[in-house]
Amino acid sequence: MVMTSHSAATAANPVLRVAPASPAAAAAYFGASLAFHADVSDVAAALAADGDPGFVVLDSRSTASWDQGHIPGAVHLPTALIPEQAAALLDPAVPVVTYCWGPGCDGATRAALALAHLGFQVKEMLGGFEYWVREGFAYETWEGGARRAADPLTAPVDAADCGC
Repeated sequence: MVMTSHSAATAANPVLRVAPASPAAAAAYFGASLAFHADVSDVAAALAADGDPGFVVLDSRSTASWDQGHIPGAVHLPTALIPEQAAALLDPAVPVVTYCWGPGCDGATRAALALAHLGFQVKEMLGGFEYWVREGFAYETWEGGARRAADPLTAPVDAADCGC
Protein backbone atom coordinates (compact mmCIF):
# COMPACT_ATOMS: atom_id res chain seq x y z
CA MET A 1 0.00 0.00 0.00
CA VAL A 2 1.32 3.42 -0.96
CA MET A 3 0.67 6.12 1.63
CA THR A 4 0.14 9.67 0.44
CA SER A 5 1.40 12.52 2.58
CA HIS A 6 -2.22 13.18 3.61
CA SER A 7 -2.86 9.61 4.76
CA ALA A 8 0.51 9.47 6.56
CA ALA A 9 -0.27 12.71 8.39
CA THR A 10 -3.73 11.43 9.26
CA ALA A 11 -2.34 8.21 10.73
CA ALA A 12 0.13 10.13 12.92
CA ASN A 13 -2.16 13.03 13.79
CA PRO A 14 -4.42 12.50 16.83
CA VAL A 15 -6.82 15.16 15.56
CA LEU A 16 -7.51 13.30 12.33
CA ARG A 17 -6.94 9.72 13.55
CA VAL A 18 -10.74 9.52 13.72
CA ALA A 19 -12.05 11.14 10.56
CA PRO A 20 -14.30 14.21 10.86
CA ALA A 21 -18.03 13.57 10.56
CA SER A 22 -19.75 14.08 7.26
CA PRO A 23 -21.08 17.60 6.67
CA ALA A 24 -24.66 16.33 7.15
CA ALA A 25 -23.81 14.63 10.44
CA ALA A 26 -21.90 17.71 11.61
CA ALA A 27 -24.85 19.97 10.76
CA ALA A 28 -27.21 17.71 12.72
CA TYR A 29 -24.88 17.57 15.73
CA PHE A 30 -24.09 21.30 15.89
CA GLY A 31 -27.70 22.23 15.25
CA ALA A 32 -28.75 20.02 18.13
CA SER A 33 -26.04 21.54 20.33
CA LEU A 34 -27.50 25.00 19.78
CA ALA A 35 -30.94 23.68 20.72
CA PHE A 36 -29.54 22.56 24.08
CA HIS A 37 -27.08 25.35 24.93
CA ALA A 38 -27.02 29.12 25.25
CA ASP A 39 -23.97 31.37 25.33
CA VAL A 40 -23.39 33.72 28.30
CA SER A 41 -23.12 36.75 26.01
CA ASP A 42 -26.33 35.86 24.18
CA VAL A 43 -28.20 35.43 27.48
CA ALA A 44 -26.85 38.78 28.73
CA ALA A 45 -27.82 40.55 25.49
CA ALA A 46 -31.34 39.11 25.58
CA LEU A 47 -31.80 40.13 29.22
CA ALA A 48 -30.45 43.64 28.54
CA ALA A 49 -32.75 44.27 25.57
CA ASP A 50 -36.03 46.06 26.12
CA GLY A 51 -38.97 43.77 26.73
CA ASP A 52 -39.42 40.15 27.64
CA PRO A 53 -36.49 37.95 26.58
CA GLY A 54 -38.84 34.99 26.15
CA PHE A 55 -37.07 32.82 28.74
CA VAL A 56 -36.33 32.70 32.44
CA VAL A 57 -32.85 32.17 33.90
CA LEU A 58 -32.57 29.59 36.69
CA ASP A 59 -29.68 29.33 39.15
CA SER A 60 -29.55 25.72 40.29
CA ARG A 61 -26.89 26.17 43.00
CA SER A 62 -27.16 26.14 46.80
CA THR A 63 -28.30 29.14 48.83
CA ALA A 64 -24.72 29.79 49.98
CA SER A 65 -23.59 29.86 46.33
CA TRP A 66 -26.53 32.10 45.34
CA ASP A 67 -25.57 34.54 48.12
CA GLN A 68 -21.99 34.64 46.82
CA GLY A 69 -23.28 35.91 43.50
CA HIS A 70 -26.02 35.35 40.93
CA ILE A 71 -27.41 36.79 37.72
CA PRO A 72 -29.83 39.66 38.38
CA GLY A 73 -33.41 38.52 37.85
CA ALA A 74 -32.57 34.83 37.96
CA VAL A 75 -34.86 32.41 39.76
CA HIS A 76 -33.11 30.51 42.54
CA LEU A 77 -34.07 26.84 42.58
CA PRO A 78 -31.46 24.31 43.69
CA THR A 79 -31.51 21.14 41.60
CA ALA A 80 -32.63 18.93 44.49
CA LEU A 81 -35.77 21.07 44.94
CA ILE A 82 -36.82 21.14 41.28
CA PRO A 83 -39.26 18.18 41.48
CA GLU A 84 -41.19 19.75 44.38
CA GLN A 85 -40.98 23.47 43.55
CA ALA A 86 -40.60 23.99 39.79
CA ALA A 87 -44.34 23.99 39.08
CA ALA A 88 -44.90 26.76 41.66
CA LEU A 89 -41.99 28.95 40.49
CA LEU A 90 -41.90 28.48 36.71
CA ASP A 91 -44.37 28.82 33.86
CA PRO A 92 -44.24 25.65 31.73
CA ALA A 93 -44.90 27.77 28.63
CA VAL A 94 -41.68 29.78 29.14
CA PRO A 95 -38.31 28.21 28.24
CA VAL A 96 -35.78 27.97 31.08
CA VAL A 97 -32.03 28.62 30.83
CA THR A 98 -30.16 26.88 33.65
CA TYR A 99 -26.74 27.74 35.06
CA CYS A 100 -24.46 26.64 37.86
CA TRP A 101 -20.86 27.55 38.76
CA GLY A 102 -19.04 27.03 35.49
CA PRO A 103 -17.65 24.62 32.93
CA GLY A 104 -16.26 22.32 35.62
CA CYS A 105 -19.70 21.81 37.17
CA ASP A 106 -22.53 19.77 35.70
CA GLY A 107 -25.18 21.13 38.07
CA ALA A 108 -26.87 23.10 35.28
CA THR A 109 -27.02 19.91 33.20
CA ARG A 110 -28.64 18.02 36.08
CA ALA A 111 -31.12 20.87 36.61
CA ALA A 112 -31.94 20.95 32.89
CA LEU A 113 -32.56 17.20 32.92
CA ALA A 114 -34.85 17.47 35.96
CA LEU A 115 -36.82 20.28 34.29
CA ALA A 116 -37.07 18.38 31.00
CA HIS A 117 -38.49 15.38 32.88
CA LEU A 118 -41.17 17.74 34.23
CA GLY A 119 -42.06 18.92 30.73
CA PHE A 120 -40.18 22.24 30.59
CA GLN A 121 -38.34 23.48 27.51
CA VAL A 122 -34.80 24.04 28.70
CA LYS A 123 -31.31 25.11 27.65
CA GLU A 124 -28.07 25.14 29.61
CA MET A 125 -26.01 28.34 29.75
CA LEU A 126 -22.46 27.41 28.79
CA GLY A 127 -19.81 28.78 31.13
CA GLY A 128 -22.20 29.28 34.04
CA PHE A 129 -21.80 31.97 36.64
CA GLU A 130 -18.01 31.92 36.25
CA TYR A 131 -18.15 33.12 32.66
CA TRP A 132 -20.96 35.57 33.42
CA VAL A 133 -18.58 37.31 35.83
CA ARG A 134 -15.48 36.82 33.65
CA GLU A 135 -17.22 38.45 30.69
CA GLY A 136 -17.87 41.53 32.82
CA PHE A 137 -21.64 41.30 33.32
CA ALA A 138 -23.27 42.69 36.46
CA TYR A 139 -24.23 40.28 39.21
CA GLU A 140 -25.80 40.44 42.66
CA THR A 141 -24.54 39.16 46.01
CA TRP A 142 -26.05 39.16 49.48
CA GLU A 143 -24.27 42.52 49.90
CA GLY A 144 -25.69 44.10 46.71
CA GLY A 145 -24.71 44.58 43.09
CA ALA A 146 -21.22 43.98 41.73
CA ARG A 147 -19.35 43.88 38.44
CA ARG A 148 -15.79 42.99 37.46
CA ALA A 149 -13.85 44.09 34.42
CA ALA A 150 -14.09 41.69 31.52
CA ASP A 151 -11.33 39.10 31.32
CA PRO A 152 -9.61 39.67 27.95
CA LEU A 153 -9.23 35.90 27.56
CA THR A 154 -13.01 35.42 27.59
CA ALA A 155 -14.53 38.61 26.17
CA PRO A 156 -13.52 41.37 23.76
CA VAL A 157 -12.11 44.42 25.51
CA ASP A 158 -12.92 47.08 22.89
CA ALA A 159 -16.01 45.67 21.16
CA ALA A 160 -19.66 45.17 22.01
CA ASP A 161 -19.48 41.49 21.03
CA CYS A 162 -16.99 38.91 19.84
CA GLY A 163 -18.45 38.69 16.35
CA CYS A 164 -19.17 34.99 16.57
